[in-house]
Amino acid sequence: MKYSARLFATLALALSSATAAAQVPPFPASFKSQDVAANGTTLHVRVGGKGPAVVLLHGFGETGDMWAPLAASLAKNHTVIVPDLRGMGLSAHPAGGYDKMTQGRDIAAVLTQLKIDKFALVTHDIGNMVGFALATQQPERVTRFALLDAPVPGVGPWDEILKSPLLWHFRFGGPDMERLVAGRERIYLDRFWNEFSADPKKFDEPSREHYAKLYALPGAMHSGFAQFGAFDQDAVDNRAWLATGKRLTMPVLGIGGASSFGPTMALVMRSAATNVSEGVIPGAGHWLMEEQPEATVKMVVNFLDAPA
Repeated sequence: MKYSARLFATLALALSSATAAAQVPPFPASFKSQDVAANGTTLHVRVGGKGPAVVLLHGFGETGDMWAPLAASLAKNHTVIVPDLRGMGLSAHPAGGYDKMTQGRDIAAVLTQLKIDKFALVTHDIGNMVGFALATQQPERVTRFALLDAPVPGVGPWDEILKSPLLWHFRFGGPDMERLVAGRERIYLDRFWNEFSADPKKFDEPSREHYAKLYALPGAMHSGFAQFGAFDQDAVDNRAWLATGKRLTMPVLGIGGASSFGPTMALVMRSAATNVSEGVIPGAGHWLMEEQPEATVKMVVNFLDAPA
């Protein structure tokens, strides 16, 4: 699916007006948004704050908007960069490139254009997979890496994780599935927000309305399915890197919701990194920033600001 830049801009403007009543927590007014051409596509990027750089990568069912509370806290002492991933949110919807190695290069190219050399990574869900790819490609640029509540294809107990019946959506894709979901994006997304929460009410109605409208944009659900469809290639790529004997050496924090990944997030990363610590957020499922934002922000900030 291909859409002109003019059509995309028109849709984005219409969306911003339509969602005025469906507010997610806003970024500080000091943050600026821009569209950055990188690696053959265009990513929508928010930038704010001053100091050592931190990159926040979102996952499926959300966009970079999920990070607003953490970005507000970090911006006091950090330059915060928050992109929408390829094909998601207000970023462009290219026909391909949804393997995570390509998307790692997307983020690297954005950071180079912003003249940022070294940076910390904070990632969630599919953002974990993109961040992992970037960290394996350019480990010398990554100072610290916090991963929130999602597996990484081919790393640690990936094959066992795939056996969970909750993850049927990893194989749900293609033209027929897109037709089934078209016009019913909210129904499909509610399943994620409900089943992966410790308390579904914590993923509030304004947030659901906001993200459902973004995922109803032309090409958005096609791109979302493509993120899942690339997992087999992602596993091949990550296993090839592991087979070289390399490991990530920067400090890594694996954070899981107590009702979701819990300590398994750190277990996954111990298969691929040498300096891993563990964090578990009580009272949370998968959606840590919605279910327990204060505890999650505190844990991430403490990790990023810890002495080297």
